[in-house]
Amino acid sequence: MLALLGFAIILIFLILIISKKVSVIVALVLTPVIIALIAGFKPLEIGQYSLEGIKQVAPTGILLMFAVLYFATMLDAGLFDPVISFIIRSVKGDPLKVILGTAILSMIVHLDGDGTATFMIVLSAFLPIYKALKINKLVLPGIVAMSVGPIHLVPWSGTSARALSVLETDSVHLFTPNLPAIGAGILWVLFVAWYWGMRERKKLGVIDFEYNHKEELTTDQKELRRPKLILINAILTVLLIVSLMEGWIPAPVLFVIASMLVLQINYPKLADQKKVLRSHGNNIFLVSSLIFAAGIFSGILNGSGMIDAMATSLVQLIPDEQSNFLPVLTAITSMPASLLFTPDAYYFGVLPVLSESASQLNMDTIQMGRAALLGQMTVGFPLSPLTASTFLLIGLAEVELGDHQRHTFLWAWGTTIVMAIVAVLTGSLSI
Repeated sequence: MLALLGFAIILIFLILIISKKVSVIVALVLTPVIIALIAGFKPLEIGQYSLEGIKQVAPTGILLMFAVLYFATMLDAGLFDPVISFIIRSVKGDPLKVILGTAILSMIVHLDGDGTATFMIVLSAFLPIYKALKINKLVLPGIVAMSVGPIHLVPWSGTSARALSVLETDSVHLFTPNLPAIGAGILWVLFVAWYWGMRERKKLGVIDFEYNHKEELTTDQKELRRPKLILINAILTVLLIVSLMEGWIPAPVLFVIASMLVLQINYPKLADQKKVLRSHGNNIFLVSSLIFAAGIFSGILNGSGMIDAMATSLVQLIPDEQSNFLPVLTAITSMPASLLFTPDAYYFGVLPVLSESASQLNMDTIQMGRAALLGQMTVGFPLSPLTASTFLLIGLAEVELGDHQRHTFLWAWGTTIVMAIVAVLTGSLSI
């Protein structure tokens, strides 16, 4: 019964956002609350589950609020202007070069395994270019989401860390056998970038236009530019990224301090600070409110036991005669499973069950971890409503979650399928 309720919540939520019947934030909150009430859970229980979920996402919510403010301040101050101008001169109005460049930059930046930082850096640099060239607005979040997928299998990502912990193994056994599959995934993403780029080039053409980034700025934007502080801002941003990678300071605290520091350095006058805060307040509220709404969504699913029941029921669906295909089935379903399970729920709830099943079938249990990592919250995380960074991605790109999923889902699933095929061919997964 609990499993059925959990699947009902996910299904109704997806129908609501894809059909655009209600906003994402309304669907995130009301869908699990109403279903839980209908199922007989007491209001106090639902409140406690929701509060636990909010507590879980609170650090992420704070991080994203101030991370958006930090990079918005850097945009206002003009830190990315030279990068934007250079890219525009280099691509010469060619959508194909822009989209391929987006994919390559996203992969490089994401080597740190941090989706939040990748989305903020890449979208800050490329969004003005996509707007200037009038490229389909769903292409930017789509290609960024796809590009980080194969790279997110790195051992230091949060997803891989969970798998390593649950399976009590090391990266040599979990990560290294998947390297050929990761390479294939990267090639697939570059192919998709080329295909989307050719499609946009055919539609828009190679636009021969004189685009002077400085001249395109509004009067208000010019007033906020701080060209004399660009070196200081660049140094601060590099230090921020290094601190994130090294973990010297907890990320939420780091962004709170960093955003206040750059706000004071670039805009020491109170009137200017208020202007910056007001101009970005709407976006900051939108992103942060979605995070806390997602906390209620996942909190009710987890606290009520629905997630655990869903995990058990899914494993029981595999027929005994198909048990030899367990690693491959796990791999192929891992990406769509990102829409159903949080990373904690899957890797601490589903993966142990799959691992035990493999053990009983005399299979290498580490295979199940390799299979899961080919999609579950790696390729799938930038499309999942259960991860905070997804809402940052769509918020910065100014698109709706349903549109983003509809545009990118099958292509991203293709990444997982390609990697699964190569994993089988190279022996990382067995049949």
